[in-house]
Amino acid sequence: MSKNQIAQLLKSPSSVKSLTKVLGQSERVKEIVEECADDLSSVNADLKIELQDGDISPGVENALEKSEAVESKVQDASEALALVNKALKEEVNERHVLEAQLATATKQGDEARHASLHDPLTGLPNRALFNDRLEHGLAVANRNGLHFAVMFLDLDDFKMINDSYGHDVGDLVLQMIAGRLKETTRDDDTVCRHGGDEFLYLLMKTESDHDIAIVAEKIIKAVQVPCDIRVRDISISLSINPSIGISIFPKDGTTADALLDVADKAMYRAKLNKHGYSFAGAD
Repeated sequence: MSKNQIAQLLKSPSSVKSLTKVLGQSERVKEIVEECADDLSSVNADLKIELQDGDISPGVENALEKSEAVESKVQDASEALALVNKALKEEVNERHVLEAQLATATKQGDEARHASLHDPLTGLPNRALFNDRLEHGLAVANRNGLHFAVMFLDLDDFKMINDSYGHDVGDLVLQMIAGRLKETTRDDDTVCRHGGDEFLYLLMKTESDHDIAIVAEKIIKAVQVPCDIRVRDISISLSINPSIGISIFPKDGTTADALLDVADKAMYRAKLNKHGYSFAGAD
């Protein structure tokens, strides 16, 4: 499909419906014209029969000639309408094909964009989309003097799950945890899968460390709910503890890399101390 064809369809999203309506009207006109042609032909035939045996005055003969001329024109119009309707049908069919191609191309484009910005296992935003939103958050915060937090979350001893039960069980656990993390996000927040069993959380418009701590505790409680999994006819209940490191803009960093780095370090400290979460500023 050419760019011009796509652009034309986008300009007239109801073009096929409009053409179909016009085609229906034109076909109805064609039927009326055909009926008129048939009526004229019948009238002219009757007139010729009635006047065959009698004297035809010049006036009547002239009228008959005119009527036959009109009949010929009506028949020509009927044939012309038939050609127009055929062309209209071809145009409608072509536009149906173009719209189907456009819908397919749009769907494929949307799917490709989604795949490029989301983790295939969990469906969460990936690091690329998180980075984009973090940079946007930095710009908004700098412009408006706002604060926000970055959380670096890791699942404690997750490797043991893969080693003990297999990666298929580990993947199910990650999907369940991802769903819970997504449920804890507000409209302005973003949670992404950083890789493996690590997740990043962007918490916008924070008012205080206390508010951030409440969110962290909420996330920990959500993650700690046992993951009940049935795989290979075996029921497994797994309890997982997360460790969260928290950095705050601007006091812990003014760039994306700096905020992520100190949040990562705070996460390892929380894991070491088994505190659940730790602020970067607690060093």
